[in-house]
Amino acid sequence: MSDTIVLKKGLNIPIKGEADLRVSKTISPDVIAVKPSDFKGLIPRLLVKEGDRVLAGSPVLSDKKNPDILIASPASGTVCGIVRGEKRKLLAVLIKADDKQEYFDFGVQNPDSMSAEEIKGALLKSGLWPWLIQRPYGIIANPDVMPKAIFVSAFNTAPLAPNPEFALGNELACIQRGINALAKLTGGGVHVSLCDGNYASTPFHKIENAVLHKFEGKHPAGNVGVQISHICPIRKDATVWTVSLLGLAMIGRMFSTGHYVARRKIAVTGPMAVEPAYAEALPGTPIKAFAGFYGSIADQIRFISGDVLTGENVGEDGFTGFYSDQITLVREGSERELFGWIRPIRYKQFSTDHCYFSWLTPWRKYDMDTNLHGGARAFLMNDAYYAKVLPMDIYPLYLVKACLAGDIDKMEKFGIYEVLPEDLALCEFVDPSKNDIQDIIAKGIDLMLKEMA
Repeated sequence: MSDTIVLKKGLNIPIKGEADLRVSKTISPDVIAVKPSDFKGLIPRLLVKEGDRVLAGSPVLSDKKNPDILIASPASGTVCGIVRGEKRKLLAVLIKADDKQEYFDFGVQNPDSMSAEEIKGALLKSGLWPWLIQRPYGIIANPDVMPKAIFVSAFNTAPLAPNPEFALGNELACIQRGINALAKLTGGGVHVSLCDGNYASTPFHKIENAVLHKFEGKHPAGNVGVQISHICPIRKDATVWTVSLLGLAMIGRMFSTGHYVARRKIAVTGPMAVEPAYAEALPGTPIKAFAGFYGSIADQIRFISGDVLTGENVGEDGFTGFYSDQITLVREGSERELFGWIRPIRYKQFSTDHCYFSWLTPWRKYDMDTNLHGGARAFLMNDAYYAKVLPMDIYPLYLVKACLAGDIDKMEKFGIYEVLPEDLALCEFVDPSKNDIQDIIAKGIDLMLKEMA
């Protein structure tokens, strides 16, 4: 066990709507969706057609660049729709789910007695390989590349994030089996980061066959990218993989049962959630299936699959994402505020710069909405403003400007290999210029993928 890594930079956003630690609903949707857009770097090839019968774990999509990478159906049922957009771009595969689920049988296997190639083949065949994310760039891992190491964050500091001990505490055996399997795919071992504040009480400190690290600090201390930057910074020619606890649990469950079991606890959170709590559901579940959590005021709500900083605005007619274990419901803020920032008190508004008297009540939670309180402004020319919430050894302002300019040399110089958009989400939150920083970083990464391929 290494010493605790203390991160002094960051920000915890005090937003209302944390989920109670209870499962208030089990959702069995009529239709689920498999969305290619959930998988960065995937060029989808459709493997099914309308009317086909699929089992939970049956392949639905593959990657045109690497046909061994499969995307599996989360549920058994019948393909009832192929949704396409402009230029016939594949948007979703809709599956009408059975009342009683049937699973494709991959066979019970013991990763301890399997070779690295056998484990890799099992993960590819079962459709679980997309849980392995390759850095740099945050794309699905290349099976032909051996990573320098594999990293796991066992805690989450994002706003209203699900409690991992509640959601996955009873999956420790599956998580351990998943770690045992992945440890054979790298020479640098599996690195698991834990929160120093609850290290003794979390069941995940019992994990074996891995290097454990302790972190202390505000968000984004729970981001695996931030943890990697303090454990083993990524350089130009290095490749590491990351995987979530949820992914490890699914991998371990597949080896122990032979089934692709995607059902999970999803935290329904946010100021607009009625009695925020957890629901058991599948990835690709329609947002409307969670109507019991928001009632009849859908036109006033922004539906986010994920957290408020990095999640996707999917709308009421959308679906939860493949990697999502959280839904956030916030008010659509479209009204103008009288006098705006000139108002002297504004005790109901949160400010990172102590502009309002609300800083005198640091324990308070706020009913935040989507209102930007103004439009885009001139680019702030002070890197320290962004750096105060980013505990990484990079220059975020210069990196963002290099991405805007499309200057690959400067993007490399200022740290593009070390970050994903989620790592700079707080920079976007505190940015007085109201730049869409995550989108700028994402476009910079897309340029790197195109030019460096």
